[in-house]
Amino acid sequence: MSAFDTSTRDLLAQLIGFDTVSRHSNLELIDFVERYLAEHGVTAWRIANADGSKANLLARIGPAVAGGVVLSGHTDVVPVDGQPWRTDPFELIDGGDGRLYGRGSCDMKGFLACALGEVPNWQAMALSRPIYLAFSYDEEIGCLGAPAMIERLMADEPTPATVIIGEPTRMQPVVAQKGITTLRTRVTGRAAHSSQVYQGVSAIHVAAKLVTRIENIMQELIDEGALENVFNVAHSSLHVGTIEGGTAINIMARACHFDWEIRHLPSDGFDALFARFSEFATSLEAELRERAPEVSIVTERLIETVPALADRDNEPALTLCRQLLDDPDVETGGVAYATEGGQFQRAGLATLVCGPGSIEQAHQPDEYIEVEQLAAGERFMQRLGERLSS
Repeated sequence: MSAFDTSTRDLLAQLIGFDTVSRHSNLELIDFVERYLAEHGVTAWRIANADGSKANLLARIGPAVAGGVVLSGHTDVVPVDGQPWRTDPFELIDGGDGRLYGRGSCDMKGFLACALGEVPNWQAMALSRPIYLAFSYDEEIGCLGAPAMIERLMADEPTPATVIIGEPTRMQPVVAQKGITTLRTRVTGRAAHSSQVYQGVSAIHVAAKLVTRIENIMQELIDEGALENVFNVAHSSLHVGTIEGGTAINIMARACHFDWEIRHLPSDGFDALFARFSEFATSLEAELRERAPEVSIVTERLIETVPALADRDNEPALTLCRQLLDDPDVETGGVAYATEGGQFQRAGLATLVCGPGSIEQAHQPDEYIEVEQLAAGERFMQRLGERLSS
């Protein structure tokens, strides 16, 4: 008798029980999944981060031939700090209302549980093409883990045909997503008494001009018609999240910095948008240095750009996905949030996003997945095995 319960709900309870908030290690969860797969005769490979504190997990069920399907999901979750949870976030709670509560229940341990629950059945089938499980770390803080896992997959395995990223989409195929880059801009000015406004250069005032320029870039994009209507926010968005500077109300600030992001459309790209900001910053810096040579404006990336997922070259993934869904005619869509989909597409793989649960519940207190959504994910996995064994 198996030491592991293979029901999706029980697997989800186990997965939620591991506190895999991104600031923590995910290795206990990885250990559990490895042992579960090994009991069912599946070998998995770890791809660890630089210090070994976290790992991706890659596994293949079925033959080592080309044309397989990759089921990709992240193991980390966002923090619960400061959120008014009514239950223990790291315990799966059946609310008796058709919902299962717990951190990661929809984003995205529900998808992982659906895939893992079907492994014994897949192993019992004569799969003609493989199913890959590709579980990553640190997706929530910049999709940091997936690139090394994708590199390993492409180097060591026959090329898969399709990739399905199981982010919560209510089982709607998502064919496009925006890319994201997070940045920090540091402004150095010249301190002076606030009554002597021409002796100094306020870093805060300079930062304010830069923030205004960031917002104006969005309006330029709208006016130019740089829109993709598949997204609910149809243009690339630029947003400043935090700003800090100054020491006292009567001192012209010497230093100020702000953190911001660019969420770019697949048709825009990061470089072209950042160039609009950079040109303004360079011109402003040169102007201010005529009065105070020490003035500087420096911007750095906090993470490498997470590429967008473009609605292209995805017909194999979309065709397969429709064959596995309860409603094969469901409309496709696009999402403004980032996923690892663009990273797989960049490797030349036909990719889309489709998974149980709703993004509206993700990152929220009392996060939940509907029982029916979990069941829809189970049916998707069952049909996948049938399709690849026919």
